[in-house]
Amino acid sequence: MPVHNAAQWLEECLQSILNQDFPGSMELSVFDDASTDGSRKMVEDWRERLVMKGISLQISGHSSAQPKGVGYAKNRAICQSCGQYLCFQDAVSTRVYASVHCPDLIGCRVERFPEGSTERYTRWINTLSQEQLSTQVFTSHGPSIIMPTWFCSRMWFDKVGQFDEGGKGVPEDLLFFYHCLRQGLGVRRVDQCLLVYRYHEKLQPTLDTIWKLRVDFLQERVLSQWEGFTIWNAGKQGRKLYRSLCPANQKKVKAFCDVDENKIKKGFYTYEESKERPKPKIPVLHYKDATAPFIICVKLDMTGGVFEENLTSLQLQEGKDYYHFN
Repeated sequence: MPVHNAAQWLEECLQSILNQDFPGSMELSVFDDASTDGSRKMVEDWRERLVMKGISLQISGHSSAQPKGVGYAKNRAICQSCGQYLCFQDAVSTRVYASVHCPDLIGCRVERFPEGSTERYTRWINTLSQEQLSTQVFTSHGPSIIMPTWFCSRMWFDKVGQFDEGGKGVPEDLLFFYHCLRQGLGVRRVDQCLLVYRYHEKLQPTLDTIWKLRVDFLQERVLSQWEGFTIWNAGKQGRKLYRSLCPANQKKVKAFCDVDENKIKKGFYTYEESKERPKPKIPVLHYKDATAPFIICVKLDMTGGVFEENLTSLQLQEGKDYYHFN
């Protein structure tokens, strides 16, 4: 558990750990990342209660002028621990423990707090199918199983490598998630709500950084395997994706598609990358006239089901004929 100035949440968090019903031995490993609000002492004050429940406590930290970041704190907490399995516990979340032994990165469904915050995101977390956990890894939502619910073996963590320690604004969870997929680690979700996941505005990472990571991973995992494809969305997001692609993948874009008649009437999308290169003229088609495979840049759950119905009508297979990048 990484901690930085988390005193207002620690009582609830530590109580949730105390309430776990896991029958084996447990260890809580905490690293305090330069807290100034008494967080470390608060955790220490819980030592006796934890030990009486059979939960050993490892705690350390540093008191530098500035915190070194979530990735750094997570790595230190893992290094000082000795468990065979790792269960990641943020100081702003509470958990009911699930013991699952398999060679996957495992998550669970969540209850969002306060109730009603980030409704679309929460619905996405909880309703992805098992197959979509592996295909919807390029979306703006981030990892298809969210970090505070992760459970994995130490053996797999050591194989994948540590969290990125770039500090503030670096999405260490997304980077680690992509490394897991590169190493062949499976992704699975326990279809029970085992976590209360608190919404915290200050924890939002840099969106530009996430965009670049998503584009790079899409090019590496999908576009490198395709000879050509259609971008579904001739609007702002679709054009932004096109401009973000490397020149080789830009050449693979056969068309944009949309339902907006005004965009379709224009006939072409023209983009001038530099004065030395000719402007490519990319057709803009109605989605029914376009051909797979598609990279879909339309946000899900935003059109009252109209977009989803349009997509379903084409009878395509996700992960083969299309991927979401929204």
